[in-house]
Amino acid sequence: MSIHPQLAAITARIRERSRTARAAYLAHIEAARHNGPARGALGCGNLAHGFAACSSDDKAKLRSAISPNIAIVSAYNDMLSAHQPYQHYPEKIREHARAIGASAQVAGGVPAMCDGITQGRPGMDLSLFSRDVIAEATAIALSHDMFDAVLCLGICDKIVPGLLIGTLAFGHLPVLFVPSGPMPSGIANAEKAAVRERYAAGEASRAELLETEAKSYHAPGTCTFYGTANSNQALLEAMGLQLPGSSFVSPDTPLRDALTAAAVERAAAITALGDDYRPLGQLIDERAIVNAIVMLMATGGSTNHTIHWVAVASAAGILIDWTDFDELAAITPLLTRIYPNGEADVNHFDAAGGLPFVTRELIAAGLLHADIITVADGKQGLHAYSQSPCLRDGTLSWREVPASSGDDTVLRPVSAPFDAHGGLRLLTGNLGRALIKVSALKPERHAITAPAVVLDDPQQLAKLHRAGALPPNFVAVLRFQGPRANGMPEQHSLTPLLGMLQNQGRRVALVTDGRLSGASGKVPTALHVSPEGLSGGAIGKVREGDLIRLDADAGVLDALVDAAEWDAREQAVRPAVDDWSTGRVLFAARRAHVGSAEQGASATDFTV
Repeated sequence: MSIHPQLAAITARIRERSRTARAAYLAHIEAARHNGPARGALGCGNLAHGFAACSSDDKAKLRSAISPNIAIVSAYNDMLSAHQPYQHYPEKIREHARAIGASAQVAGGVPAMCDGITQGRPGMDLSLFSRDVIAEATAIALSHDMFDAVLCLGICDKIVPGLLIGTLAFGHLPVLFVPSGPMPSGIANAEKAAVRERYAAGEASRAELLETEAKSYHAPGTCTFYGTANSNQALLEAMGLQLPGSSFVSPDTPLRDALTAAAVERAAAITALGDDYRPLGQLIDERAIVNAIVMLMATGGSTNHTIHWVAVASAAGILIDWTDFDELAAITPLLTRIYPNGEADVNHFDAAGGLPFVTRELIAAGLLHADIITVADGKQGLHAYSQSPCLRDGTLSWREVPASSGDDTVLRPVSAPFDAHGGLRLLTGNLGRALIKVSALKPERHAITAPAVVLDDPQQLAKLHRAGALPPNFVAVLRFQGPRANGMPEQHSLTPLLGMLQNQGRRVALVTDGRLSGASGKVPTALHVSPEGLSGGAIGKVREGDLIRLDADAGVLDALVDAAEWDAREQAVRPAVDDWSTGRVLFAARRAHVGSAEQGASATDFTV
């Protein structure tokens, strides 16, 4: 099928905009590529240090420098359910590498914090910055010049973008991501949301809420809603960076183990030692980035990726902005209803056809660049990702997904989408530039004009509610939550209260220079308002009672204040913050140098 003309035009625009930066990046990674493994140039003492703890068989391979040595970069910890299954992956990977004549070493670990645990807590102020810490830790792991390919063990919110940014600095190496899969389905999402809202209203006890949450998050594997972690998996497949259909295969199953073994084989097969060299830096080009954005829109994925993928693209010398996201959303139909924009979870989605179905539909509609190079075997490009993995007599293979969705309340074809427009839209106006997630909003909630309730702390909203001080209809304007202010914490803790008020028939919305969880979207929310309040953004000019117009359909975000008065207003002053709280002081330098949300909220200058 031919490429959609607007997709082609947007891709060409990104390519032209990125021409200088992309050329410089490719020159850097070409310079980093050596004749044979870099360890061949190591001094004897350096090399001996590198294999001192290896088995005699692995030592012989590493001495010869002619067999692949695979780096394992792991985000394992046993607190995060998504990463707990990685505990035994390194030994499985080493064993399989030996079986195919290769070797593997754990090159290093990266931190993996959980936004689900830190929601509404001071620790969330470190969350976004953990992405760049992960990137730096990945670079440290790969700095030893011992490796021919990389396997990344990471799934959740900042971990995948951080691993991508870090490995792109070593873009001359092939890189595969190895998922662990989702936990089994727990309590129904509608029931969970209802209990949360009852608790916010004071109608449910803490014990009842905790029991509900424990039934939802109850086993090893990723959380089953379609938040940032599971969106990560969809975007990786759209870029061809993990094996086709591998995202949502459950942990500790024969198929999961077979896919992990196959990832080892592919990593060994695509190094510079062979004749099928596929370095990461060449695979991630402007077509792959556009594919990721289209997949995000088609599946109603997490708003966090409007920040993360800007940073990922920049790390590969590719320059994108929110206008690109908005224009791609306009031509991309919404094909899924997965919580929070539906009741199903990712297990139901996968059973209905999952990512292979979506990929096939988007390719047929000309909405994906199917000709990209991927880590999958063969020359199929992204067509390989329209197939689903299975075991036949114990052997891993791939099969075509059914022509029709297994459940059209969860997954639909391009010919009958849930919406002709993708999941996100750009808002502009005198408050700046922002994004809104529309995939989970009812049409009648796309627009609101109401007085502002100005907040400098998210906890203020609940206090005002308890005091009966909130207007019947209002727009909560939460400022000083951007990258420079406090690391841009997610504000998901506001969703149950705002959702409850909305269910009562009140008209409410949120405008913030902070983030919102990938699990959110029920309440109209203008996110990532840029410039942020601490950088002189207009959100700092809003005063209590100002009429705020938020219109997702028109793409408008305005304070309805006389222009002369608006121009004359001074910025509000941020209240004092305890920088020693939960390690915030350690990240002061990042806050001082971080870019805006639309620039990827990174403190790294990738143009150097």
